[in-house]
Parts: sequence; structure tokens; C-alpha cells
Amino acid sequence: MFIGLDLGTSGLRALLVDEAGRAVGEADSSYDVEHPNVGWSEQDPRDWTMACKTVMARLRDAHPKTFGAVRGIGISGHMHGATLLDQKGTVLRPCILWNDTRSHVEAAALDAMPMFCALTGNIVFPGFTAPKINWVAKHEPEVFAKTAMVLLPKDYMSFWLTGIYSADMSDSAGTSWLDVGARDWSDDLLAATGLTRSQMPKLFEGSQVVGELRQVIAGEYGLPSGVQVVAGGGDNAVAACGIGAMSEGTGFVSLGTSGVLLAGRDGFSPMAGSAVHTFCHAVPDQWYQMGVVLAATDSLNWLSRITGQSPADLTAELGDTLRAPTTVQFYPYLSGERTPHNDSAVRAGFVGLDVATDRAEMTQAVLQGVSFALRDSLEALRLTGANFDTILAIGGGARSSYWVEMLATVLNLKIELPEQGDFGAALGAARLAICGVTGAAVEDVMTKPPVAKTIVPNAAMVDSYRLRYDQFHDNFLAWKTIQ
Repeated sequence: MFIGLDLGTSGLRALLVDEAGRAVGEADSSYDVEHPNVGWSEQDPRDWTMACKTVMARLRDAHPKTFGAVRGIGISGHMHGATLLDQKGTVLRPCILWNDTRSHVEAAALDAMPMFCALTGNIVFPGFTAPKINWVAKHEPEVFAKTAMVLLPKDYMSFWLTGIYSADMSDSAGTSWLDVGARDWSDDLLAATGLTRSQMPKLFEGSQVVGELRQVIAGEYGLPSGVQVVAGGGDNAVAACGIGAMSEGTGFVSLGTSGVLLAGRDGFSPMAGSAVHTFCHAVPDQWYQMGVVLAATDSLNWLSRITGQSPADLTAELGDTLRAPTTVQFYPYLSGERTPHNDSAVRAGFVGLDVATDRAEMTQAVLQGVSFALRDSLEALRLTGANFDTILAIGGGARSSYWVEMLATVLNLKIELPEQGDFGAALGAARLAICGVTGAAVEDVMTKPPVAKTIVPNAAMVDSYRLRYDQFHDNFLAWKTIQ
């Protein structure tokens, strides 16, 4: 048996699978995000370890026989977070998360240095880890002076599980310290933020074994001695492992807190100016590219809070039949935007509201705006050479058949829904553990899951949604100017 842990922004999911990758059980535990200032987003790493204790206990209690047969653990985690430790491994401050935009000035300064783009293949976004460190050095110098190790969120979990400082290529590619083509830390990039290689964890491929589970944890939950922990990866790379998006022509769309459109790539072919991320995959000798929308289901959740209606109730008001695009435009930039704008200051809003606009039309506009933002990412990906005609959909938003049909129509792509459900990154993490512990070949394990349903574009509305998208895209600069 194997466990996949998916450390998300709002909670931890654990998936127990057998050696064939079949799900046996799952458990979840939630935690909060703190926003002490505008644009700030932080989390206490102790919340992650407490959540891990909770899900382990729940899996053990629900599946006592199979839980005792666990041989390996893999970990997926939200990317770009800055978890700072002192020489004793003690956390110095709350982790600064991926959607924290406080370091936009520091990011711009690093991005102005040509070597960052040349070595990483990416823009230095405010959400990345390196500019966060420069912000800490400037505003919290006493913390920076004590920093002996910088870990990404899932790597802190791995440290807690094994006592070993480790990182994988896919997650590290989002720090702005990794030479993404060479798959190694860059001493020059580290030096630009006042760090050295000694403050970085050892690098592994995602399916490599980091070490054994600490005996104190194994004993507490009735796990056998010698359970091996693999390096795992960043959430999107590991989700790609879970749905088989590993090479050219494969990809997925994720409708989670953020929105992601990801394409597997057989080589390293960056185009930083497009604001597309080009990262190492979680398996050797593969890369992936993705466009990122910072507020996907977060946009619908925002409307839910404003209206007092649940997201499910809001989408239910739209009915089962896809509506024609509304003339009301929603720009979904609640936390700024990455692809293709790289603008931490731009903000969201409606255009075209009038006295006849009702709640259902506002919901339609929100779903439409997020879909258009993902179309922006699709166009940016195509500039890099990425291409596909079918993608899989994962994430909470994919439960809305209405939204998925709208997105298929906006992207003009067929969208497949996996049969097994929304296991995504948790399943991918378990698959990485299977490969690392058993030596199974990646191509035999990282397969596409059975498809429950294929959503095709609504042919009668492809043109009308394309025209409305063109307006959304063309009017972006005007929208930005009036803010």
C-alpha cells in the first residue's frame, strides 16, 4: 500500500492506494490562511503537520489492515511558499504563500537582471520564492539573519516526516533559484538574493526516495518500519502525474482556487515573455508548461460571500443548458494576475452592469470571465509550441457540468472528466511513491485514468463566445487604465 499526501492551500488530502494505484481510502483535514495585511497570505507550518496527524489517524482507523501494509509515501504541495528555518530546524516566521503579492517591488528588481530569465526560463513573479526572501531581508532583517534553510511547503512536510532537508525539481523550478534546463540550483541566482547553496535542501527527482519515515511517527500510527518517503513535487506537476499528462500533446485544466492550464513537454522550450511558466516535471527528463489564473473558483467563492448563496446554488440558478455569453464582463483579477499579464496590482471588477442585471447574470459573468482568462493562457501556451485538442478537467470547479461545457466552448477543446473523481495530485503523489519504492517505470504507472464523460464544445455558441472573448481580451488595457 502507498499514501499520497496533497498539501493544498486550504487543507490536506491523503489517499491510500494499492500497488496498482487503485484508491482504497481517503481522508481530509482543513486549515486556515491568514491575511495580516492587504495582499499578504500566510500559513503556520504547524497547521500542516497537525493536519497530517489527523489524516493519518483517520486512514488508520478506517482501514487498519491495509494501513499497516504501507510501504511508501509521496507528497504534493502548493508551490512558491517561503518556509524559513534556523540552524535547529525551528520555523522562524509564518510561511509566505504563493498568492502573497507583497514582494512585487523585489520581484521586478530581480526580473530586471537578465540572468534570471536566461537560467530559469521564467519571469520572476511576485508569488515566487526568491523575491519573498528579498522582502524578508529588507523588512525583517533579524529573521533573514537567522535563516539557515529555506524550504517549500511540501518539503517542510517531508522534513517533518523524515528529518531530512530535501526538495524536488518541479517545486524548486518555481523558486527563481533553479537552473531549470540543467535541473540544479544556480549559485549566481542564489547570490543575487543573499543566499548560498548551503541554505538550500538537497535536490531529488520527484520519484526518488528521500529517506525513511521517522520511527516515532511510524510507531504512533502503527506503520511498519522502513516506510520510504519520496521527494514528490509541486501540486500541478504531481496532478499531471495523477492524470497522465506527461509528454507532448497531453494536458489538463484545473478549476481550483487558482486556475491552471497545463501542457506536458518533452523538452525545455521556455518563452518567459508570454508569462507562461516553464518548469521541470516531477519525473526525470520531462518538463511542463502552464498558464496560471490566480482566482478561478476563488472568484465564484467571492461572489458567494457577497450574495450569501453557496457556489452550488449560484451555478444551479443558471440551469442545465449553456446560456449565450452575457454582455456583462467580469475581469477575475481579485489577487492580481499571472498569465499573460504578470500584474500584481491589477484588480477585478464588472463592466456593463445595468438595472436589469440579476444575480444569475453576474454568476454567468464570473464563470465566463474565468474561462476567458484561461483562454488567455491557452493562447500564450500556443505561442510556445504547446498544442492539444483534448484535455482533462480536475479541481472543484470541474464538478459543475455547466462550467465545464462553457470552458470547452471558450477554449474550443474537448474536455474529459476522469472516472475516479478528483484525486488529482493525491493520486499523483501516491504514483510517485509507487515508482520510487518498487522501481516501476514511469510510463507504466503515470497512465491516463478511465474517462467518465467527454464534454465537447457547444458548436452553436463557439463563435459568440469567441467574439465576447475578443472583446474581453482587447479591452483589458482600457479596464486596467480606469482602475
